[in-house]
Amino acid sequence: MRSINKLLIANRGEIAMRIMRTARAMGIRTVAIYSTVDAQSMHVLNADEAVCVGEAPPADSYLNVAAIVAAALKSGADAVHPGYGFLSENAEFAEACVAAGLIFVGPPAHAIRSMGDKAQAKALMREAGLPCIPGYDGDAQDDRTLAEEAAKLGFPVIVKATAGGGGRGMRVVQAASDFERALDSARSEARNAFGSDRMIVERVVTQPRHIEIQVLIDQHGHGVHVGERDCSVQRRHQKVIEEAPAAHLSVATRERMGTAAVAAAIRLGYEGVGTFEFLLDADGEFYFMEMNTRLQVEHPVTEAVADIDLVEWQFRVAMGEPLSLTQADIQIAGHSIEVRLCAEDEANGFMPQSGSIDRWQVPDTVRVEHAVESGSVVSPYYDSMFAKLIATGKTREDARRKLVNALRDTVVFGLKTNRQTLIRCLDHPAFVAGGVDTGFLQAHPEVLVAPLADADPLTLALAAALLAQGAQAQGARASTVHLKDEAAHVHALRVTPTENAGLLVALDEHRIAISRMRIDTGRVRFTVDGVDRQAFWHLADSRIDVQLDGHASSFIDTTYQPASQADDGIGDGRVRAMSNGRVAALLVAVGDAVQQGDDLLTVEAMKMEHTHSAPAAGRVTQILVAAGQSVATGKVLIELELEVPA
Repeated sequence: MRSINKLLIANRGEIAMRIMRTARAMGIRTVAIYSTVDAQSMHVLNADEAVCVGEAPPADSYLNVAAIVAAALKSGADAVHPGYGFLSENAEFAEACVAAGLIFVGPPAHAIRSMGDKAQAKALMREAGLPCIPGYDGDAQDDRTLAEEAAKLGFPVIVKATAGGGGRGMRVVQAASDFERALDSARSEARNAFGSDRMIVERVVTQPRHIEIQVLIDQHGHGVHVGERDCSVQRRHQKVIEEAPAAHLSVATRERMGTAAVAAAIRLGYEGVGTFEFLLDADGEFYFMEMNTRLQVEHPVTEAVADIDLVEWQFRVAMGEPLSLTQADIQIAGHSIEVRLCAEDEANGFMPQSGSIDRWQVPDTVRVEHAVESGSVVSPYYDSMFAKLIATGKTREDARRKLVNALRDTVVFGLKTNRQTLIRCLDHPAFVAGGVDTGFLQAHPEVLVAPLADADPLTLALAAALLAQGAQAQGARASTVHLKDEAAHVHALRVTPTENAGLLVALDEHRIAISRMRIDTGRVRFTVDGVDRQAFWHLADSRIDVQLDGHASSFIDTTYQPASQADDGIGDGRVRAMSNGRVAALLVAVGDAVQQGDDLLTVEAMKMEHTHSAPAAGRVTQILVAAGQSVATGKVLIELELEVPA
């Protein structure tokens, strides 16, 4: 056995903070790595030591094997934990750590390599007796062969990168006529994300549930499974909500899947924590999809219901300790649900967002994994997920209800997030009933669409009252406040002082009396119609954010601004970047004629590709960017000469 005394964490953000917590509890000192853009990040400031490993792009820092190994040796670390993402499933990284005399807190390189290639993984799992989804995973990779194999399987099929993960390099193809385009798109995304465009084709299992089994295997050939998780709520093949245990799953099916997973892991020579991912069809038959040779994002729900620290066991297995747990020792109690809080604009196709979090506040009623605080910056270089909320209860409904309320009390001002989408998912009758399949969000698209509604009069009145209170303290505020909402509608609110330091706010036909306002930093308590209530708020320059009853609204104070001018970016033929990112591919050339909706270019942002299309018919007159160039939100990428309607 070898002891771990100082650990380098080859990752960032919330997972780095999570690993530090267990390391510190075990008496292990920690070393963080960081890119230049992360120098003031929480995971850096919370580690015992930290080493800069390069510039902001992942290839120059968090994917830089030589720099990370050098940082471990320089700091005197004797072990490396890769977290998840980045190099966590990179066999060459594991080998480099071992070659440098470091303990790699993860499985041996041969296991990572075997499971990292989906085609090879399927072959090995078939040999181990696991049922696999029918498909093609052969060496011939030309378009014709892949198209012919897809036709043999019958549509719909799914094409996915053998080196892929997280939904990248993966496309569902409904018909033969769509195959070539989907294959090209998946290959492009896979090349950019993984450096490989080798693909496999599989039959689509209809109405499947995505069930994964957590295994824990020591270096001595002993192992257990720690129950299952249901990760069926997904958007673009990326998990949104995870829970343990899976609702409406029979004990017999759970045991069959768990026993098969442990046996396959031991046959593979696996060590440490790993996850087998299966598709479960409506008849209760399961099919192996892939094995993740690392800690999962959703590991907290398993920890909650099994009362086990999976990171601690990663350390113990890496140090050579034999597993002291038997399968009978693993007892699942209660229910736990996790949601992924991401910087995304749900009203704009969930476009990844980057920028400063002006205010961050989370409740203490649930477990929150994060590495941000008020003033933190969400970078465009990395994943859009910046926090996870995990609620646990005696029953599934207890956990669901607790999580909904925690999300309503979570405050994120300054960035758009998917918070309301998560609430709508958790509150949907189908999810409440349990056992939804991976088509849940496709079957219920209303969950993904923010309801179009006029600004809430009470929220508007409260925003105006907060602004008026601040101005009255200075003795220089107008009695009428003009607020522009996110739909660009301007509202005129007349604010009149009343007795007992109250305010009467008049908005169109509404008359709202607000009294007993007690304003603290970020929070206000007030009384309306005899009910004492509270809201969260933040003022940044001319923008005021207000969150009332779990709904956040943002307004621009236009009281002293000149009348707005027409937006010359609408209908002017300029195609602007929808988010910060990197131009992945240019799909047109100067002089090309295009029709409305034609694809012009793709921008890679936070690991996903986003296609920018022509707003109307016209001709390309200028291309202002090049492939590989970094762009900021709003930058003009392409200019079109639009056709004039007859």
